Amino acid sequence: MTTSFKLELRRGSVVVGKWKQGKYRVERLLGEGANGKVYLVQKDRDWYALKVGADAVDLQSEVNVLKSLAKQKGQGMEPFLFDVDDLYGPAGREYPFYVMRYVRGTTLASYLKEQGAEWFPLVGLNLLSKLGRLHRAGWAFGDLKVENVMVADYGHVELVDFGGVTAVGKSIRQFTEIYDRGYWNSGSRSADPKYDLFSYSVLCIQLHEPRRLHQLTKELLPQNRSTVELMAIAEASPALKPVTGWLRQALHGEFRDADEGAAAWRLLMHRKDTRRSSSMPGWLKGMVATSGVLLAASIFVWLLRNVWM
Repeated sequence: MTTSFKLELRRGSVVVGKWKQGKYRVERLLGEGANGKVYLVQKDRDWYALKVGADAVDLQSEVNVLKSLAKQKGQGMEPFLFDVDDLYGPAGREYPFYVMRYVRGTTLASYLKEQGAEWFPLVGLNLLSKLGRLHRAGWAFGDLKVENVMVADYGHVELVDFGGVTAVGKSIRQFTEIYDRGYWNSGSRSADPKYDLFSYSVLCIQLHEPRRLHQLTKELLPQNRSTVELMAIAEASPALKPVTGWLRQALHGEFRDADEGAAAWRLLMHRKDTRRSSSMPGWLKGMVATSGVLLAASIFVWLLRNVWM
């Protein structure tokens, strides 16, 4: 979705909060969406992500989500939301903004390209676990796509841009067509966990078969879009072969939520008959072979710390 938000903060400029007087030096633009822009900013030698928008009500919805998630955090955990305020723009106009912890990492596609596709199972599991936290709190992420997933060391995942997060039962606030089940004539745009799992499945296909997916969207008439075409791509992809059954279930809404989906995904990672298969793809073999020791260790840390659940 394109953005009509025109405010630009230049590198080196200082944002001063109207009410709390917090000062943030702008480093660079991190990204932009339909309802605002996100900048990398610095305050007291620490780095943060500052999102500024035109609609105070719209941004407040995102703030409410972040506050809701913060209540789930155990004591001693670093808060995600840091500050909420307004700033003065051109002609004295006020713009609402909020400041959140800066997620150091790279995009999902870049991470797998740099570190290797064998990290995909672990990163996918961590992403499902992140979605599970949202679902347990009564939210759907809504605008799940490759660009909204950041990955750091050892496959740690963070979701960014909460502009599409919607309370379960409400209409999805923001989405990207190719990841939208309504676009594929496969369900409503009402927020629920199954909506996110549908988007997650398209994300998996997008990561491994971007050209075929792009070509499909160009060729199909709107009335002919369906999960049948998506599954045809997945089933023809060697990289996605181990998870085609999982993708089919998610696309058809057979998982209750991301927690149930994560449990099924975890079983695929440890399935004994898959481990013995000499024809399994490298990305899955990496999880169970000697070269996957580091991945197994990171899973163990994940289970102990329960950070991403």
